[in-house]
Amino acid sequence: MKRIFYCMLFLFLGLMLHNCKGQTTNPTNITWSEDFDKNPPFYYKMPEVLTATDTSPLFKKDGQKILLTGKVFKRDGVTPASNVILYYYQTNTNGVYEVNEDEPRNMPKNKLGQTQGYIRGWVKTDNAGKYAIYTVQPGSYPSRDEPAHVHINVKEDSMKEPYYLDDFVFDNDVLLTSIKRQRMENRGGSGVIRFVEKDGLLIGERNIILGLNIPNYPIKSKTITTSGKQVGEDLHSFTPYHAYGPDKGTRTCPICKYGWYHGILYTVGNNPNWDDVKKWLTFLEGESIAREKYLKVYFIYGDKENYNEAKRTQQLEALGKELQLKNIALTFVPSLNDTTSEINLNNFNPEVESTIIMYKRSTVIANFTNLKPTPDNFNKVSQILDNSTNEYFKMPRFTNK
Repeated sequence: MKRIFYCMLFLFLGLMLHNCKGQTTNPTNITWSEDFDKNPPFYYKMPEVLTATDTSPLFKKDGQKILLTGKVFKRDGVTPASNVILYYYQTNTNGVYEVNEDEPRNMPKNKLGQTQGYIRGWVKTDNAGKYAIYTVQPGSYPSRDEPAHVHINVKEDSMKEPYYLDDFVFDNDVLLTSIKRQRMENRGGSGVIRFVEKDGLLIGERNIILGLNIPNYPIKSKTITTSGKQVGEDLHSFTPYHAYGPDKGTRTCPICKYGWYHGILYTVGNNPNWDDVKKWLTFLEGESIAREKYLKVYFIYGDKENYNEAKRTQQLEALGKELQLKNIALTFVPSLNDTTSEINLNNFNPEVESTIIMYKRSTVIANFTNLKPTPDNFNKVSQILDNSTNEYFKMPRFTNK
């Protein structure tokens, strides 16, 4: 289905959730609108009672069972958003929007022969902003021109019209090429799912930021200096020079080599405050040692003035020895706008004093600009690391299934 077609149809929204046994099928709770051509697909046969969990009709069929789960946050990326309706639809395992007249959610084809089929449903976030969708991993279109995906649309109470988000797509999909990743709009944040396996169920976590990268989003804007990818977005791979630490002498990509558990990118550009840098590195070294393999910290120095590779290497080596660092990687790039290393794709602002980006499975979970090294801020970073694990991810295991 072409997105343009569905964007025109999704002028309104109404979404719902339920428990993992599926949406309620009580006829008194279902909107039995049968006029497909006049009623947006979002509403067609939508239950009136929505909950934070839904099970698609495909879940009872053969195929790899998956759980798409996470939280929805307001535009600040911190405040949970309750009562937000999400509508999803997808293909079957053969990449077809299947029609089945025996399924309560079935959508017949319209006059143009288009349909979203019956593998569709609704969830409504709870007070903590949580949602959960149990379904089966879809197949890619028979044409093989797009990665496999699950479409997702959102309706907020405060907005008259719904809007679409980036599809759920799957990190291990061979059709999800680098070019396609770079072309993503990141509407609501990254839709790239990195699965964890638990008892045969593949679990994918995606936190959604309302309004993120949504044109003309009705929010009062503040003049804020930003730096780096924002909460909900994926970090782009890049290759800094490693001057000191575990990968010394290489140009290892922090995101490629270590993007699964928690990671921190601490960058300084054209205006470094070295007293603050030393305090942060000392604190982050302690966190990295305490959390072992579950936290990797990278310091990236990107001052463009008087850049010299040999001198920059010597400078960071001296810093690492002074602070007796063992776990933190001290790295550098010619500038934070450098295209050769591709660090420019992460949108760091070289004029701010510092940027601290915290990420998990390559997705940004916190972004701080010019955060001072105070006890309160140290505690803030520690709490984010402690609290950012979804209940399904207490003991994550990577899977390439």
